[in-house]
Amino acid sequence: MTRIIAGQLGGRTLATPRGADTRPTTDRVREAVFSRIESIFDLTGARVLDLYAGSGALGLEAVSRGAEWVTLVEVDRRTARVIEANVAELGLRAVARVHAEKVDRVLERGPGGETFDLVLLDPPYPVGEAELATTLGLLISGEWLSPDALVVVERSARSPEPTWPQGLALIRSRTYGETVVHLAEPSQAADAE
Repeated sequence: MTRIIAGQLGGRTLATPRGADTRPTTDRVREAVFSRIESIFDLTGARVLDLYAGSGALGLEAVSRGAEWVTLVEVDRRTARVIEANVAELGLRAVARVHAEKVDRVLERGPGGETFDLVLLDPPYPVGEAELATTLGLLISGEWLSPDALVVVERSARSPEPTWPQGLALIRSRTYGETVVHLAEPSQAADAE
C-alpha cells in the first residue's frame, strides 16, 4: 500500500498501477527523500514537476507538504489514469495537471512561461543513462527551472551517477538500500551564458 507520508494529506492512501512497468518509491525512501529536500528547500508555495510520475506519489507528497502546484508526466495512459484518480480522490484537481505522454515530448514543447522550483525524476530502470542525460539537458535548455530550483533524481543504486548537463550541478547523493537519490541545482555556468 502506498500512502501520503506527511502534511495536510498525511496518511491518505494512493492507488498504484497494476501490471505497469513502475516501481513505486517505498514509503521509507520517500520519507527520507522529503526529509532531505525539506532540510535545504522550502516547499511552501513551490511549483513541482514530477517526471516519470508512476502513481504520482512523489508529486502529490510535495503538494501535501505545501507545494502550490504539481505537473505530473507519465507515458503509460493506464498509469496516467491512476494518477488522475489519485488527484481526484485527494481533492487536488485545482492544483495538479497530468500529462499522459513521453517526458521528453513534454519537455521539448517548453514550459510555456512557467518555471518549476522542484523537479522530481524517478525514471523506470529500463530508461538508460543516455536518455536520462537528454531529459536533464532539456530541463536546462528549455528553461524549465527557476533560479533556485532543486532537481531530484532517483535511480537504482547499481546505476552510475547521471551525466549532468552544463548548467546543472550535483549537490549531493545518498543511498537508501537499493535506491540512490541525487540532488542537483542550477549552476552558475548557466547564468554566465
